[in-house]
Amino acid sequence: MAWIVLVVAGLFEVAWATLLERSQGLTRPGPTAGFVVTLAVSMWLLATATRVIPLGTAYAVWVGIGAAGTFAVAVVWRGQHTNPAQVAAMVALVAAIVAVKMTATPH
Repeated sequence: MAWIVLVVAGLFEVAWATLLERSQGLTRPGPTAGFVVTLAVSMWLLATATRVIPLGTAYAVWVGIGAAGTFAVAVVWRGQHTNPAQVAAMVALVAAIVAVKMTATPH
């Protein structure tokens, strides 16, 4: 269950990072409010997951999900240009996240 919570926390990280950009430097009230709420939920879920998953492992997976997910959102929905080297780096990041998860032991 902790791993599911951690994945959801990572998805909320993608949401808050996307809303941070949409807030235009925290100057637009709607996206700013969404950013604050999704940031708080993401942190709470991360903290909840660390009750079972060691902090270093949980944080690495959370950041990885957020980084890869935010990159995907930026490319697919926000029109960010990319290149093969960036895509390869993201694939390597996802592979590293999977490796961290597969080798993790609960505390």
